[in-house]
Amino acid sequence: MYNVNITNARGNLYNLVDMAINYSEPVNIVTKKGNAVLISEADYNALMETLYLSSDPEFKKSLIEGMNTPIEECFDESELEW
Repeated sequence: MYNVNITNARGNLYNLVDMAINYSEPVNIVTKKGNAVLISEADYNALMETLYLSSDPEFKKSLIEGMNTPIEECFDESELEW
């Protein structure tokens, strides 16, 4: 995470936004009242999707089961019928 104070962030906003979008680098903007984090819209959407899916108990259970399945018991994707 890149840290910058608010004064420098104001003068360098274009580059900070570019850093967040092109490199998925979160930018921590430090102020006297507290901090704010600048992230790309794509990263924000990914976080929101993860939170949503994690809130579904059945999905969470199936995900944990899948993670705990030994690789030898998994199917090769070419064997799946879509």
